[in-house]
Amino acid sequence: MGTYENYLAAKQIYEAMGVDVEKALETLKNTRVSMHCWQGDDVSGFESEGPLTGGIQVTGDYPGKARNLKELQEDIRVAASLIPGKHKINLHAIYGDFSDGLVDRDAIEPKHFKVWVDMAKEMGWGLDFNPTFFSHPKSNDGTLSSADEETRKFWVNHGIACRKITEYFGKETGIVSVMNTWIPDGSKEVPVDMIGPRQRFKKSLDEMYAVQLDDTCMKDAIESKLFGIGAESYTVGSNEFCTAYAAQNNKVACFDIGHYHPTEVVYDKLPTMACFVDEALLHLSRPVRWDSDHVTNMNDDVLGVMHALVRNDLLDKTYIALDYFDGTINRVAAWVVGMRAAIKSLLFALLEPVETMRKAEEEGDYTTRLALREECKSLPFGAIWDYYCEASGVPVREQWIAIAKEYEKKCLAERA
Repeated sequence: MGTYENYLAAKQIYEAMGVDVEKALETLKNTRVSMHCWQGDDVSGFESEGPLTGGIQVTGDYPGKARNLKELQEDIRVAASLIPGKHKINLHAIYGDFSDGLVDRDAIEPKHFKVWVDMAKEMGWGLDFNPTFFSHPKSNDGTLSSADEETRKFWVNHGIACRKITEYFGKETGIVSVMNTWIPDGSKEVPVDMIGPRQRFKKSLDEMYAVQLDDTCMKDAIESKLFGIGAESYTVGSNEFCTAYAAQNNKVACFDIGHYHPTEVVYDKLPTMACFVDEALLHLSRPVRWDSDHVTNMNDDVLGVMHALVRNDLLDKTYIALDYFDGTINRVAAWVVGMRAAIKSLLFALLEPVETMRKAEEEGDYTTRLALREECKSLPFGAIWDYYCEASGVPVREQWIAIAKEYEKKCLAERA
């Protein structure tokens, strides 16, 4: 049978369990996943050729890394052609168009990112944004938590500039843009003063957010981290700090799968924080022993958060993004694997008979609840996924790999 015939047969099986397959596919089609630009060039950006700092580390030197804005955009277009649906491009502040002259980070403007807006409009995609509080001479001794007032104000002004750019993205594309704030500030050993840096961080955030912008176009998110290389013992923006700040100030709480202890699960944090904040931002990566940012795949962590979003009606209150950087493999393929895995995982969650399971739970029938969860694992999910890809005009199953490898042969391999 062909893809469509397989789909019809699978659809009949799902519908017998009370699943509205067409509704699931429509929800999937209307859900945007934000694809991070920094996978394409190992978080280098277009400012300088200086080292990557901030406790971040990219491993690998696979050929084909994007060396400039033109190459990065070409790579993103190829990746997008292999991913079903219309999504978003997630940018960092170091990815502006500085062809007319480099400016420092506190002076970046919307005009430096017009080339990205033009591209997004052409593709029908949205844009998200991130201030870059690392890989800069003034980031070595703290950024928004710096004890040096001049340095702290520099980074506050950078944050304000980035918020204005984010608002510009939302207005131009007509798609809400999320600005996520993460700082690398911390220390290798436990400091004596653990409160002071956090008080300064809070003050800086208050000053950044005091500038009133159109929240129908842009959203402010804040992201915590457990530790970074060189900041193993103390992180200013801890989970407790960031979730408390988000709750107190009605900001979007960001949850990165790799930013917690190995035994913590993000799928439980999402419905917990939903009691205190209106919206959340989800960063999908694949930590291996630590926040190592391997390419996202359809593993238990990703499936867990997708189930949490669907079962608790949080999908329309959650922004989904990828965040990893792998320099050991074809970087375009790394995007495609991660994006397809995220979308595929969401589809798997959408095809669960949630209402039937919820009814069983309300009636105290935990046997049926557990049994249905288990039986769903062997349903013909792949046939639904294949149909969605084909209907979206992108390759089915492994067919995309040959296209990515041909692009590598023709374009990526020629880059020095």
